[in-house]
Amino acid sequence: MNTRNFVGLSRRGFVRGVGLGAASLALPRGLWANGALGRRPNIILIMADDVSAKEFSCYGNDRCRTPALDNLAETGVQFRTCWATPLCSPSRAEIMTGRYAFRTGWYHNNLRSGNLAQGNETFAELLKKGGYRTAICGKWQLEGSYEEHGFDEHCMWIGMKNALPPDWPYDGPVETEGMLLPGRLARYWHPAINRNGALVPTTDKDYGPDVFVDFILDFAGRHREVPFLVYYPMCLPHGSWDFEAGRPGYLPVPELDKNGRKTGRKVAGSLRSNVEYVDALIGRIARGLEELGLRENTVLLFTGDNGTAGYGKNKTAMERGPRVPMIVNCPGLVKPQGAVDALTDFSDILPTLCELGGVALSPDYVVDGKSFVPTLRGEPGKDREWIFSFLADRRFLRDERWLLDGDGRLYDCGNSRDETGYKDVTVSIDPEVAAARQRFARILEKTPLPPQKLVDQARREGRSGIPAALGAH
Repeated sequence: MNTRNFVGLSRRGFVRGVGLGAASLALPRGLWANGALGRRPNIILIMADDVSAKEFSCYGNDRCRTPALDNLAETGVQFRTCWATPLCSPSRAEIMTGRYAFRTGWYHNNLRSGNLAQGNETFAELLKKGGYRTAICGKWQLEGSYEEHGFDEHCMWIGMKNALPPDWPYDGPVETEGMLLPGRLARYWHPAINRNGALVPTTDKDYGPDVFVDFILDFAGRHREVPFLVYYPMCLPHGSWDFEAGRPGYLPVPELDKNGRKTGRKVAGSLRSNVEYVDALIGRIARGLEELGLRENTVLLFTGDNGTAGYGKNKTAMERGPRVPMIVNCPGLVKPQGAVDALTDFSDILPTLCELGGVALSPDYVVDGKSFVPTLRGEPGKDREWIFSFLADRRFLRDERWLLDGDGRLYDCGNSRDETGYKDVTVSIDPEVAAARQRFARILEKTPLPPQKLVDQARREGRSGIPAALGAH
């Protein structure tokens, strides 16, 4: 049974332009005004690439050792349920704008419309207008320049050979014909990186994720006297390719000793070794902020852009696609609570960052999310009632108990939040199930499917990877 039959909606029944969150935020000057911090907090938002919540030990993984994130979760807030989307570009659009796809037009990597800087506001733009210095590093996967999206500085993986200016003498690996994506440049060993309009000199001994963390700590050190925002969409742990064998997979990572120092050797590539290096990078950022005297006043937010490749990425089954980690820590601001049941999704990030920075949204800018600052402060009774996700024409919806997956099946999750123990109640006639079904149908009326003209355009342009059923509204 698919979602459309399940809720009994037609395209004519959709409610367009209805705000799901606050249409504007009449914010106070932030919690910093009367609190112990005395100034607005710095913010570092880190988004790992292709990794489910289940890959981290604080979320129950007994193979991957992630002590840095475990510590941040224990001494901060760990959301048991956070939703991105099941695919990278739509998640990046949502996290930056606070809006779902029916507003931004970004439904799928190959079903998207235009530049986010046109018709949307990003958290970087808003915080920059509010006096923050802003930077981005890592992986982009959006259209347009970093500057027009609100970033003062950048340190970014270049991606494709045709994006290299002709006078940039990059001599590192380039994916060739017969490989996964001909023309793609290295992001890990001997990476191709653009730092503020100049090529970063690298060799085969340089590891891209280390270069990005170098940039973050340098940026923080240069702006310690003013509030700053760093957005770090990681390259790790996304699988890459093996230049010798010509096949995609996980590349080796630097070996670390028990003190977190690189030994000069490499550890064999695997999901586990890559996830553990993600954790090592987070630990290095936290220690670096401590050494700079900035840790107490810097909010660290860690999440992922979609479920793990081969497990949840691009999937519409239950929560495998959208469920990602969300850990928030700031010693001077966030109340230590450990794991919490409050629901959150990527549309909540922009209003949360704005409230943290004391920046108000313009009255005519509608966001679909809700700030989770009250949760960070340990205030009861102000959590979201439901969260939403999407992939092309598939929609996911969840509240504390019930889950509608992207294939249209309804589940009773009880108190479970780890993708296990859910009971399929799609065909149940129980009154409780019927009430949940009706409640979800009303919510979905406010989250329209992709417009047919966007679908038709994708078909004409021959874009790949879009579900075959798309357009059969």
